[in-house]
Amino acid sequence: MRRSAQNRLASLWYHPRVEPEIFVYPPYEQPLVEAWGRRFECAFVVLHPFVRVPLEQSWSAARQHLDDATILSEGAKCSWAEVSSSSGLRSCASINQALLTTLGALDPMLADPMGSNALQALIQSEPVWPPTEGRFEPLLRGDFLSVFERAGFSELLHVPEFPQSDPVTRLRIDALRNGQTPFPAGGTLLAPDGSFLFTVDWDSFFTLFYGSHAFVDAAVRALSLEGFYATANTFHAWFNYSMGCATVTLSPEHWPGT
Repeated sequence: MRRSAQNRLASLWYHPRVEPEIFVYPPYEQPLVEAWGRRFECAFVVLHPFVRVPLEQSWSAARQHLDDATILSEGAKCSWAEVSSSSGLRSCASINQALLTTLGALDPMLADPMGSNALQALIQSEPVWPPTEGRFEPLLRGDFLSVFERAGFSELLHVPEFPQSDPVTRLRIDALRNGQTPFPAGGTLLAPDGSFLFTVDWDSFFTLFYGSHAFVDAAVRALSLEGFYATANTFHAWFNYSMGCATVTLSPEHWPGT
């Protein structure tokens, strides 16, 4: 996965024909793998982990939401597979649907009140918190930075959600890791040579990881990222079974990264 600095001299940042601003979150109406004219070989849906905390930080004890500092200092990843086992929600699609229902982001025709109740019962009975929607989850930030470092980059490009009003910025990875530079809340984290990226959308509990299949697969395995590969019929609303997203009906033991 590592590449030499000499091979990266012609970075995307200076490329006259490809502007970083194009790499905003893909349109909802097309399959995820079709994004940016199929520029990338594959898309992996990284599921944002739930947050397991000490008992004194649980909902039943604290009765207040966790801040990022507490998540990073005291929280640990709780996989969707674990949540599935504890809640009775038998697929990642069901968990996503329940999270979106709890958030109030779904039309009543698509909502799953029973699934939402199951998640809330879990949170009230165990020291586990759900991920926060629409951002790069704090417990995944270090993993994402590791992907850039493993590829030999010391910097990344941040493409904001609305690049027409906010500038694309170049950020040092060491400054992001040590907190000197605030980690971007959302948008896209892009490799300087345009070879891979991470992108997250508002009201979402997952991040899309685009790149070559060999690169993405190596990173997913090395970092034990939980999720699944998008197929030709996987859309942004992959929780919706009526769209034929058969991939997400897989049971937890078959999800990559579990």
